[in-house]
Amino acid sequence: MTETYDVRRTAVLLVDPYNDFLSEGGLAWPRLEAVAGEVGLLDHLRTVVACARASGVQLVFVPHRRWESGDYDTWDHPSPTQRKIQQRHTFARGTWGGEFHPDFQPRPGDIVAHEHWGQSGFANTDLDLQLKQHGITHVVLIGLLANTCIESTGRYAMELGYHVTLVRDATAAFLPEEMHAAHELNGPTFAHTITTTDELADALKEVQS
Repeated sequence: MTETYDVRRTAVLLVDPYNDFLSEGGLAWPRLEAVAGEVGLLDHLRTVVACARASGVQLVFVPHRRWESGDYDTWDHPSPTQRKIQQRHTFARGTWGGEFHPDFQPRPGDIVAHEHWGQSGFANTDLDLQLKQHGITHVVLIGLLANTCIESTGRYAMELGYHVTLVRDATAAFLPEEMHAAHELNGPTFAHTITTTDELADALKEVQS
């Protein structure tokens, strides 16, 4: 990896770090567990978050809409993902599954963007405004899911003029084929850099020294 990062202009976007995705007993964890275990997802998320905070890189939480009764009931065109959330009550507001994983809690100085209804963290939220107000030009995407919210947020970021980095082992999907599509087929069409946690950590350590 040859990419370098100006910590004043870089943000790590942590997408949907909910218990339902990341914790034993979460509604979606059984579907994610195999791929998450293979890539070392939780440890790599911890590493990227810790490196971001140590280097002074802005950490931004990019949460999905927490499901509430009645969501999407009267919508004309809910997406397939929204239908599944409605059916399974994933990320339900006021439940343990709809809380952030205990290892990924916002701290003073972190940004928590408005919740996104669809797959993009930018659409109908304040994420772009928050990043621009903090002088961010480079975004590093981690979290869930590689082929839905990570990809949609990354594509939108590119369209808005941000430099986009994907961290292939700090995300996961329900199937290996979806991971392959996210990083080998689709990622190169919008991401400027596709890297690993170790390579990113090294790059962030260099800017600390």
